[in-house]
Amino acid sequence: MFSHVMVGTNDLAKAKTFYDAVFQAIGGKEAITDPKGRLIYLHNGGTFLVTPPIDGQPATHANGGTIGFAAKDPAEADAWHAAGAAAGGTPIEDPPGWREGGGMKLYLAYLRDPDGNKLCAMCRG
Repeated sequence: MFSHVMVGTNDLAKAKTFYDAVFQAIGGKEAITDPKGRLIYLHNGGTFLVTPPIDGQPATHANGGTIGFAAKDPAEADAWHAAGAAAGGTPIEDPPGWREGGGMKLYLAYLRDPDGNKLCAMCRG
């Protein structure tokens, strides 16, 4: 569906600490840093990047946007959530758990990264 997701940051070191932790919690590896200083995460066929904005303006988060990461089961989603909270993320919304609606059953865990981007680890029931 998509080729990659990229978010901006105002503090690359803080973002690396956070994203290294959440990706390692779901079986990924720490970031590769490209020659422009961007953090690149490759996992399960997806590409996720973190960068200071190219235009030199401050990075801001998208209000109403969410970036979802696949978890294999609730335990992995919980590990992702705990790792992110311990690495500078902020738990938001309801605590991690099952949600049902529209004929779907989903396990969801929400965080904001250190720059305010809304993230979710999800597995299907």
